[in-house]
Amino acid sequence: MAEYKGTKVKLNKPFRTPNQTKKFAVYVKNPRTGNTLKVRFGDPKMKIKKNIPARKKSFLARHNCKTARDRTTARYWSCKQWR
Repeated sequence: MAEYKGTKVKLNKPFRTPNQTKKFAVYVKNPRTGNTLKVRFGDPKMKIKKNIPARKKSFLARHNCKTARDRTTARYWSCKQWR
């Protein structure tokens, strides 16, 4: 558990954000500063179609998911959702 703007939150557990600019969000701890960040990712108007092999392969290649290691980026969490 961590604190984000005075609220206790769970770290590294993506959740949906209805009526927001992004589809998902996740709280993460920044290793450099020690602060808790809210990382938003995903287009709310699009569906994740990772069960279609061609789409999954294309997405993973387009976002270069093999090198996504930084948990404080939207790319990391988006790639994690597609795996």
